Amino acid sequence: MSRRHLMIDASLGGMVTLIVAVAITADVGGARGPDAGAYLFALGLGLLMLVRRTHPGLALLATAVGLSGYYIADYPPIGLAVPVAAALYSAAEQGRTLLAISVGSVLLAASCFFRLRDGEQLSYLLGYELPWSVAVMAGAVALGDGVRSRQIRHAQQRRREQDLLAATREQAARRIAQERLQVSRDLHDVLAHTTTVISLQADVAREALDDRDPAAARAALAVIREASGQATEELRATVALLRQPAEQAARTPAGGLAQLDRLAAATSAAGLPATVRVHGARAPVPAVVDATAYRIVQEALTNAVRHARATRVDVEVRHLPGRIEITVRDDGRGDTGGRGGHGLTGMRERAEIVGGTLSTTSGAGFAVRVELPLRVAP
Repeated sequence: MSRRHLMIDASLGGMVTLIVAVAITADVGGARGPDAGAYLFALGLGLLMLVRRTHPGLALLATAVGLSGYYIADYPPIGLAVPVAAALYSAAEQGRTLLAISVGSVLLAASCFFRLRDGEQLSYLLGYELPWSVAVMAGAVALGDGVRSRQIRHAQQRRREQDLLAATREQAARRIAQERLQVSRDLHDVLAHTTTVISLQADVAREALDDRDPAAARAALAVIREASGQATEELRATVALLRQPAEQAARTPAGGLAQLDRLAAATSAAGLPATVRVHGARAPVPAVVDATAYRIVQEALTNAVRHARATRVDVEVRHLPGRIEITVRDDGRGDTGGRGGHGLTGMRERAEIVGGTLSTTSGAGFAVRVELPLRVAP
């Protein structure tokens, strides 16, 4: 119990003791006059207010027993409303409403019996004393039950707010994890494609220098410079995105279907001729689907350069009602070069995130087929 509550209950107990003591001193009835025992009853009723919060049921029953003993001892009447109201309120506030109503009813019946036995006029008792006591006691029970109901509603509201906060935090954590995964995939695609082109062109440049062919060496170095420039541009865009606050960060794809020719040119410059063919009328493509298609094609071309030992690779894009189908096919050695590793897994995950599918075929060459919807589920 807090110090504030203790002070309130001590003040309430003092008031109960004082009011009961004044009623005893008035000596308006009873066979026994005021004595030390009567005032001890007043003190005991006041002290019970100190335990009404922690033990509301015990305080109520003890108050009822004390009042019953007081009236059995035939001391001057002190009424019921003041001594028992606080105990009734606390019992109802703690969910003991039925107990409060039962004890209050028994006390009213017992009080009426003793008052009538002592010669109290029935008209006064029923016309004034009883309605006043019933009103005060019923009001105490109703107030306690109302406070309890309000506390329950507040507790439920706090739980809902806490659940909502926890759900929001969980959603934010999932979003951050997805963003980190997306950034890691972007970095993987950029670096894998660029390093493959640079590595191959560096070999071309070295061989050209050994063969004293400066023109071929310059061409290879130009491809290296262009590839590294593109990679630097995309890395800067990614770093700028990471530096922005989460609520302001809007992912802007570094590439899309419109840049597939650039990928094909870089692949051709790396030594593997690549073509891009587009079929069907182009429809508006969501940004996330556009970026996903670009990254999948980029990874497929990188795998073809690194593992296929092919002489050519073809990219076909088909714009169909409600979806896009993309096929990247080379005439290399199929999947024997380890293309079923992390790169293929990453491509499949990218497709599934936007609700698409990815499949591969291996035989006379290797083909990656991906189907992406034009509508992304929220």
